Amino acid sequence: MKALADLVVSLSYPPVFSLCLLAIAAVAWMLRRRRAAAGIAGMALAWSALWSLPLASDTLRGTLEQRYAVRDTAALPPADAIVVLGGGSNYAWLDREDVDPARLRSSRLAAGARAWHAGKAPKVILSGGGVGKTTEARRMADAIGRLGVPEDALVLEEHSHDTRDNARFSTALAGEHGGRHVLLVTSALHMPRAALLFTQAGADVTPVPVPEGRPAVGLRERWLPSRRALWRSGRAFKEFAALAAAWAGAHAH
Repeated sequence: MKALADLVVSLSYPPVFSLCLLAIAAVAWMLRRRRAAAGIAGMALAWSALWSLPLASDTLRGTLEQRYAVRDTAALPPADAIVVLGGGSNYAWLDREDVDPARLRSSRLAAGARAWHAGKAPKVILSGGGVGKTTEARRMADAIGRLGVPEDALVLEEHSHDTRDNARFSTALAGEHGGRHVLLVTSALHMPRAALLFTQAGADVTPVPVPEGRPAVGLRERWLPSRRALWRSGRAFKEFAALAAAWAGAHAH
């Protein structure tokens, strides 16, 4: 099952799927099915061309990103813990002399810091595994310290390797620190799957989605193909595939 899931995820990146179609077209050509080969090759090129358009990419991503509305920190309810999932930033803002979490609108750590400063929960669980002492949770702890969250407010979850692990281990830690109502902080694109897996793990989830950058604006920016749009489309397809697998897993039991 995992091998099949990995295959589906790898095919979710549009150029990979297009290459597979081109390989099928080549076989059809060698079998003298020239018309079929031409049609399949055209589909292969059109597929990647479509998802390289920022407008198409933003529309695709919006079906996931708009599932949960971005809320002001003041509107969030009190919770037992704030859970911030790793994988959301290279923390380039650490190089700045003055860092204000209110200005980092696309940072998961900043969203977690804003919720903690607003008194929404006493603990911030940073979830991200790794090898040795360089786990993602530790890198997150160093970074969120620059945003004014003290070390004694942090709980590090350093054993997870995927979102299902994030959910299982973080929910258990939240229970150890007072309860299972969590403010779940991750990207808006990732939130539908993360919220589902945390709910399956027994958490009471309040989503805190974080937008990834800004959508394309202007005629040229929306319609000019780009590698960035193609990559963003691939991430969306990966999320759709992983969300379907999570949903299927829940209904298989």
